[in-house]
Amino acid sequence: MSAPRRFSLAGKLALALALWSAAWMLLAGWLGQRFAEHGSLLALVLAAALIVATLAFSRRLLRPVLSLFRALSGTVSSYRDNDFSFGIVWRGNDELGDLVAAHNALGAALREQRLGLVQRELLLDTMVQNTPVAMLLVAPGGAIVFANLGARRLLNDGRKLEGHALANVLQSAPEALAEAVARPGDGLFAIRNESGDDADSDDVYHLARKRFSLNGRSHELLLLRQLTSELRRQEVQTWKKVIRVISHELNNSLAPIASLAHSGAELIRREQYQRIEAIFATIEERARHLEGFINGYARFAKLPTPRLELLAWPQFVERLHLHAQFSLEGELPLTPLRADAAQLEQALLNLIKNAHESGSDPSLVQLRVREAPRGFRIEVLDRGHGMSETVLANALVPFYSTKRSGTGLGLALAREIAEAHGGSISLSNRPDGGLSVALTLPW
Repeated sequence: MSAPRRFSLAGKLALALALWSAAWMLLAGWLGQRFAEHGSLLALVLAAALIVATLAFSRRLLRPVLSLFRALSGTVSSYRDNDFSFGIVWRGNDELGDLVAAHNALGAALREQRLGLVQRELLLDTMVQNTPVAMLLVAPGGAIVFANLGARRLLNDGRKLEGHALANVLQSAPEALAEAVARPGDGLFAIRNESGDDADSDDVYHLARKRFSLNGRSHELLLLRQLTSELRRQEVQTWKKVIRVISHELNNSLAPIASLAHSGAELIRREQYQRIEAIFATIEERARHLEGFINGYARFAKLPTPRLELLAWPQFVERLHLHAQFSLEGELPLTPLRADAAQLEQALLNLIKNAHESGSDPSLVQLRVREAPRGFRIEVLDRGHGMSETVLANALVPFYSTKRSGTGLGLALAREIAEAHGGSISLSNRPDGGLSVALTLPW
């Protein structure tokens, strides 16, 4: 089927004006011949009639175009109000038809985008409303402007919170929750579960907050996530690992002790006393190893709060030299350190012991102390075998060890001590071989 014939808008107007002019010229010629004696009056009458007729003809000719412009103006107003349901019909195959087609195509595109946006908004709202994380959006004045279903259930028995003041809502909330919201920053808190009386019935939550600008005003987003089930799963896994490690260590010590005791009894029965002393020495060694293993667990589980005091670096490092072999790299800082001497000494002795067990030459085990921007950086360096990426990722986890006789508590205890002082610990392989363990402690 052939395409409809196209007429340009300029061609239509030119044709209409030409026909109109020709018609008036013919009419003027005919009237001039008919009424020649009234030439002047006839010219005036024709001029007036021409003006009136031309205005009427122009209005009739432009009426569809003006209607089209009004329709375009109306649809643009509808688009501005997010209503894209209107379309325009123009039967002419000209430039105005192209304009209408482009306009309708724009409306269709906006309609599709609007539909997609609405669907995404519905999906996002469904996800936000049904997420297990309680979400609150608070305006600058403290008014709640948004709360999902989790927040409503946690704070208002499932009823709406929008429009309420956060301070008023927290008055009826659990005390631990109100205190966590009042404190700056993120944090953990526990709410007593009314279904139980012991500590295991507490529900643990994590509070995260984020400030951002919305419509030129600062808002705060509060996220409350329940961690009870995750923590309990981790607790069970940790206890299983503890039991496996303790069982392994107990078997490694008690099995040889039982075997040696049986051998000693047999030697006594046969009155062969020359090997009894060696058997008792081995039993003592295994018993002391077991005692050290149990004491290590006890120290890790019962780490007391640090008793901070000012420590002069020369005297502190001199005491370390009495218990471990290492060399000092660089000068010691003049600024004293505020720390618990016994705990910090224990942490560094564990790190130095690990350095000696890494396969490093004992003379290459070094201690380096430097002043950092907000405290001190204490490094224990060795030239041993270093650690693989997997070991580096798990080395600070309690009970993780790659040694046959290791408890997995040395680095974990050092981390606990560092964090109890407000610091941190990090491990990294050295470029030329070996390991660097760094304690960062505040002033």
